[in-house]
Amino acid sequence: MDTQLRLSETFIPNLKKKILSFSRVTAKKPYKKLIYGKISKSGRNNRGIITSRHRGGAHKRLYRIIDFRRDKINVTGRVASIEYDPNRNTYICLINYADGEKRYILHPKGLNIGDMITSGPDGSISIGNALPLTKMPLGTIIHNVELKSGKGGQLVRAAGTIAKIIAKEGQLATLKLPSSEIRLVPKDCFASIGRVGNTDINNKGLKKAGSNRWLGKRPKVRGSAMNPVDHPHGGGEGKTPIGRKKPLTPWGHVTLGIGNRQKGCTNPLILRRRTKS
Repeated sequence: MDTQLRLSETFIPNLKKKILSFSRVTAKKPYKKLIYGKISKSGRNNRGIITSRHRGGAHKRLYRIIDFRRDKINVTGRVASIEYDPNRNTYICLINYADGEKRYILHPKGLNIGDMITSGPDGSISIGNALPLTKMPLGTIIHNVELKSGKGGQLVRAAGTIAKIIAKEGQLATLKLPSSEIRLVPKDCFASIGRVGNTDINNKGLKKAGSNRWLGKRPKVRGSAMNPVDHPHGGGEGKTPIGRKKPLTPWGHVTLGIGNRQKGCTNPLILRRRTKS
């Protein structure tokens, strides 16, 4: 078993795309007690009506139960394996705790097989450990950040992402998120140290159209290529403009640039909004 966990890059001359291999993965089968079957909804609601288009036909998946809460306080664990998870774009690692329990956590970059991790306010500032924000120094790189104490990590869980602690005042800590948003989080919330692994995920080449179908993504058709009865942008001779003041959805609603974030009680905690890409 390769414990070096070095990332190998394979170049295919004909495709001219960089494809990531599975050299980091050290276990081929998941731990059975931490998985269960996942039923594909294919973008349908409880009445069978399509509510999210362009979904369906994905490969069957087993859901891995991930420990986002990291509530094994002051119990050391050893990294037993690093595994592939079809439900997220980063790897996961199986932790064998001293009391005999096993759990999955997100794999931080630099955490190798045999390393020891722990959770709790008395833990050290090292990769993989989970501590409350009040115990971390300014400038610490973190991921899997809670928004409410004890609820489990909700922020910064995608591959290669990080957040940074930039200030503390009173009962709140100021974090800079991967989207460049700056927001306040209660200092008693837990977070994990380090950057989420699989940082080169954006260099992955899909190789063929079938790779998207394996992921459950169906083909998309441009509205301007449709007939007028099918889309507001449809019709016309050749490549004509959309003929509307603003781009519209197939149902006539204005799109592109319209915010869709629901108003909630966390708005006062956001000091600076994310930059629009």
